[in-house]
Amino acid sequence: MDKWKEIWMTITKNKSRSVLTAFGVFWGIFMLMIMIGLGNALKNGIYSQISGFATNSCILMSDATSEPYMGFRKGRYWNIVNADMDIIRERVPDVDLVIPVLFGNRTDDNVVYGDRAETYNVRGQTPDYIKMESVQMKCGRHINDIDILEKRKVCVIGQSVYDALFTPGEDPLGKYIRVNGIYFRVVGVCSAGSSGVNINGRPDETVILPISTMQQVYNMGDKVHMLAITTAPDVAVKQVEEQVKAVLKQQHQISPTDASAVMSMNLEEQFNMFKYLGIGISALIWIVGLGTLMAGAVGVSNIMMVTIRERTKEIGIRRAIGASPRDIAMQIISESIVLTTLAGLLGIVLGVFAIQGIGLMMESSKDMILKNPEIAFTTAVGALVIIVLIGALAGMMPAARALAIKPIEALNEE
Repeated sequence: MDKWKEIWMTITKNKSRSVLTAFGVFWGIFMLMIMIGLGNALKNGIYSQISGFATNSCILMSDATSEPYMGFRKGRYWNIVNADMDIIRERVPDVDLVIPVLFGNRTDDNVVYGDRAETYNVRGQTPDYIKMESVQMKCGRHINDIDILEKRKVCVIGQSVYDALFTPGEDPLGKYIRVNGIYFRVVGVCSAGSSGVNINGRPDETVILPISTMQQVYNMGDKVHMLAITTAPDVAVKQVEEQVKAVLKQQHQISPTDASAVMSMNLEEQFNMFKYLGIGISALIWIVGLGTLMAGAVGVSNIMMVTIRERTKEIGIRRAIGASPRDIAMQIISESIVLTTLAGLLGIVLGVFAIQGIGLMMESSKDMILKNPEIAFTTAVGALVIIVLIGALAGMMPAARALAIKPIEALNEE
């Protein structure tokens, strides 16, 4: 107890110098907390754009061929068809879901209810689609297997579509809307899920039809505009993507080396890119933050060296009355640790409060990419441990300087 009282008396002996010395550490840890909080907010904002969408997926679409093959000319256009789905399931065992998607015309005022008309996306899909892109049902239900089998003229409308066509509080279920000239009965209203990924428009701004119905009523035959593929667990999407491409090329007489005929987007690679971006942001923040803390530690060490010079006679007396070199060194290092720890704790506390305040301000803005700034408890504890280590390192050089003082010379110091 006496030891800690002595340390405290030494620190508070020159309050101005101690405060200025500790400020470097305080500012370093305070800025580290702010950067960590904002870095987490940036990562949360990025991840919110891709959450709710299957990461083990890829999207494939047809395009013009770039090579002549089997008597077909270069530049031939072809279409994915319904039969391709069963063949893919049969020949590519690592496929989990094969989800066909059909896009409708988006003409002016193509969605009509009563005397209200607006322009919205139209999309045909199967019930499996929501297993890849999550949506939230506001009322009613989504497209089901019976709708597909019986080719029912039903639709699910997005929340924005409902807001534009219906009066607030009006029940849309069972009502008929005209979509590209054909009437469909509304069976559900959905809003966008948590994902910021959207394919041909957000779900809340789209009219969704059973794909089989859409193919029939709009005379699209068995054509499919897009295939969404999800893989079995622990299977690389790239591997399945190449296998599916090979199957489609074989089925439609396309050269195996044609790199342009099948367009694809590997969403797993896109998600990994965001993941690595988050890791890079965290690493950069810690590098900059630790650099700032080390600068503060250098300041502490320099001031401690000045303090040792002023306390030369005191140290000589301690050595003369029997204090061991270890006792002297621990005294100096303890003073450095206490000073940096107090400054660091204050920086952590104020940093956390500042991040909470920033978070409250961000809640009022829905469009900001920064979301939910936060500092994990383990991060704060880790920062505190680093501060203690930095305090110990900052005290080592002054401690070595103190041990180099000879008692006789110290007692003769004026």
